[in-house]
Amino acid sequence: MRRVRHLRWWIVALICAGTVANYLARNSLGVLAPELKLHLAMTTQQYSYVVGAFQLAYTVMQPVAGFIVDRFGLRAGFALFGVAWSLANMLHALAAGWISLALFRGLLGLAESAAVPSGIKAIAEWFPARERSVAVGWFNAGTSLGALIAPPLLVAVSLWANWRVAFAVTGAVGLLWAGAWWIFYRSPGEHPAITEGERAMIAADRPVKPSRPASAGEIVRTARFWIIAVPRFLAEPAWQTFSFWIPLYLATERGMDLKQIALFAWLPFLAADLGGVLGGYLSPFLMRRAGLRLVPSRVAGVVLAALLMIAPGCIGLAVSPYLAIALFCIGGFAHQMLSVLINTLSADVFTPEEVGTANGFIGQAGWLGGLLFSLLIGQLADTIGYAPLFAALSVFDLIGAAVLLLGMKQLRLPETVR
Repeated sequence: MRRVRHLRWWIVALICAGTVANYLARNSLGVLAPELKLHLAMTTQQYSYVVGAFQLAYTVMQPVAGFIVDRFGLRAGFALFGVAWSLANMLHALAAGWISLALFRGLLGLAESAAVPSGIKAIAEWFPARERSVAVGWFNAGTSLGALIAPPLLVAVSLWANWRVAFAVTGAVGLLWAGAWWIFYRSPGEHPAITEGERAMIAADRPVKPSRPASAGEIVRTARFWIIAVPRFLAEPAWQTFSFWIPLYLATERGMDLKQIALFAWLPFLAADLGGVLGGYLSPFLMRRAGLRLVPSRVAGVVLAALLMIAPGCIGLAVSPYLAIALFCIGGFAHQMLSVLINTLSADVFTPEEVGTANGFIGQAGWLGGLLFSLLIGQLADTIGYAPLFAALSVFDLIGAAVLLLGMKQLRLPETVR
């Protein structure tokens, strides 16, 4: 096979494409929520249970998925999970009511839980620490890009055919990606297209391989795990609220119809893409310009993002739906900046042999926070409105940033080979 210069960046592009497929399937529910509530006769509370089924399954499965990719390899593990989430998404087309929809949503959550642990593990294997946040930024851009594409694509297919066909289309995208991953992915030590110079550069920065991988119990008992997991628990409700509730909020509180939602609901995710990518470059910028070391540069970015998250907390004060969307855009930008840097920290402080499991447990903490908050929205949105719930998201991120700042000294980098 012909050698490819800078192959690691092509690997990031492949991971990003998988994340796009993953979030395209994931966000199909939120985009189609107004239609599903009408055709399946769902209440807001029942819709929250459907959302909760995905979140519960995803929450439980994330560390299991991380363990699987750590033990059995990224190539086969990620491809199989990709096939599984694609088929589960296609099953949504068969839903006859909210209970069956919740069942299919739960299956989707089980399968999609592998995406972030797999992506972070691949970046830990392929990138030196100095480039890692940039790589995570581009990988993380796939989450926003998938969410950005979802509204216009799903609404177009729904209007052209129906909502059932829309689920089938998004599932087919994932199947195509799973095949591409199986064909093209290998680890740096095994990839036939990597140059010897790039292979040596990656190997020189690789942490010392432990005599045995840390067990799940050993990982969760470390201070560095909790210092990352608690801010992730507090930050994730914002992203899941944006992903699952923005279209419904715009329909119920701002009076938008499906076409208007398609025109505007993708904008916060475009802003999120920018935040994710720029967040990845922020850490190296602070290291060069402000003289910060690796971990403090990540934490400084998280603190800045948490301050920006005050904007979506003010959505209840917005006098027009367009101002509300603008505040959502600031929130999407800020959250993805924060998310990139927290995820990068897990790749920084855990070795490649254990990062899949560690990131799975950290992700589980985040999704537990998202699940609890979505259920809270389902219980309270029709009575107290969305405004105080959005305000709570800002407070959560500020507390999470404070936890990370106070515990920063416990975040030590593993010893490298050199």
